[in-house]
Amino acid sequence: MRACCLVVAAVITLDLAAFAQEPAAKPPRPPDELALARAKADATVAARLSPGAVVSEGALWFGTPAGVSRVDGTSNALTAGPGLDGTPCGTLAAGLGAVWVPRCGAALLARVEAKTAAVTTVALPLADAAGSVATGIGSLWVASAASGVVSRVDPDTREPVAEVHVAAAPSSVAFENAVLWVTSATGNVVTRVDAHTNTVVETIAVGPRPGRIAIGEGAVWVVNRGDHSVTRIDPATNKVVATIAVGHGVGEGDIAVGAGSVWLSAPGTPLIRLDPATNRAVQRFTGEGGGAVAVAFGSVWVAAGPAVTWRLDPVLLAALRHE
Repeated sequence: MRACCLVVAAVITLDLAAFAQEPAAKPPRPPDELALARAKADATVAARLSPGAVVSEGALWFGTPAGVSRVDGTSNALTAGPGLDGTPCGTLAAGLGAVWVPRCGAALLARVEAKTAAVTTVALPLADAAGSVATGIGSLWVASAASGVVSRVDPDTREPVAEVHVAAAPSSVAFENAVLWVTSATGNVVTRVDAHTNTVVETIAVGPRPGRIAIGEGAVWVVNRGDHSVTRIDPATNKVVATIAVGHGVGEGDIAVGAGSVWLSAPGTPLIRLDPATNRAVQRFTGEGGGAVAVAFGSVWVAAGPAVTWRLDPVLLAALRHE
């Protein structure tokens, strides 16, 4: 019995020693800090990009204090207008032959005909002024009530035809492959909705105060305003596969996905690039501007100053290294 106890004690001692010698996990390598001024713009547009820009009819559309403007994807020519009553807010949506512009102060959505720029309105509030709308399978989807309501709107009659109840304080919505994704600050969750049946499929816990959401590179990406992180969700499993720290202040910024990367922009931090292959922030650009980013026409567009937007080559951006 004494020999048995000695053997067991020896095994436990060896196990504890091995455990104590295991190296601690290394923190991820910090991103390269780079001046945005080092990037050479392919084009400079004399207007400040706003969050939630969208593509329609060969142009990049974004909200302005007076209404909306658009930049031609080929010529980079800027066209102002049409003007709108009430300042646009939140993220625009493109689809169903129009660009849809939330106007929070007026509790309206403006429908801007993409070809003619003619304007009509839909009387529907937006639950969060920093939120978004989306289009999909012939409908417009709007987080319309802070109590947790997403409205499905018929674009022809401009009337709600269904309501989906999600967690309270819904903010942003995104649509792809007949699936609607909704962020809700209450409960810190993302809700997956089957757009064919208007039913909740899954509720997924993410970071604190989830806000803007984007889809691309095989994942759903959520900006968490509470801790300035980004959550990556696998749409095949509805599971969180990574949470990426991106730095103070970025949680209130914009997000876009494309050209092999995830891009973030916030006031004072014009651009951050996340690598989906490693789930880490690999570049942080400093300088003027920030707060809005878009990926369109093979380029990254970023607010680069008080009244200027840069069009940048994503390949050249990714190739920049710390000097």
